[in-house]
Amino acid sequence: MKKEELLETLYRTGALQQGHFLLSSGLHSDRYVQCALLLQYPAISSNVGEELASLFGEISIDTVIGPAMGGIIIVYEVARHLRKRAIFTEREQGKMVLRRGFSLEQGESVLVIEDVITTGGSVLEVIDVCHSFGAKVGGVGAIIDRSVKPLDLGVPMKSLLRLEIQTWNKEECPLCKQGIKLVKPGSREIPLSV
Repeated sequence: MKKEELLETLYRTGALQQGHFLLSSGLHSDRYVQCALLLQYPAISSNVGEELASLFGEISIDTVIGPAMGGIIIVYEVARHLRKRAIFTEREQGKMVLRRGFSLEQGESVLVIEDVITTGGSVLEVIDVCHSFGAKVGGVGAIIDRSVKPLDLGVPMKSLLRLEIQTWNKEECPLCKQGIKLVKPGSREIPLSV
């Protein structure tokens, strides 16, 4: 899948949206990527998962892990193509944890997968969970990297597509100044007054 093909698929599925959005990072943006709309189609999910898995063929991986909700489908697809175990973290009282009987072993090699990376906050939380079990994180992958500046996650990061989408703090947001309604489309619970 070429970058142009993925971008076209994002538009076709409605996954790349325009408006005034409150991101899970607390930043505001005029575009939002809702990968759930992309990944609702099994054939597309499989293709994207295979492409993302192919970026990490050179590293040894025991388990693929990512954050709920956005990461669950793509984590599963990447793991399926790598023939590895797929697990996910969740928030419990605002803290990222492993639940549902999931665990990691000391020295286990993991690949962290996310649908979209903006600030890297959720990915860093997943990495911290992995480290708390003594697991080794070999890399981070995402369908889309929409970070404004290069991120230092402490491990190699690869994505299928880099999108340059501008973000603003609430105080600097031109859309707020224009009075355009703010929408919170993500899965993390944050108040709209941010």
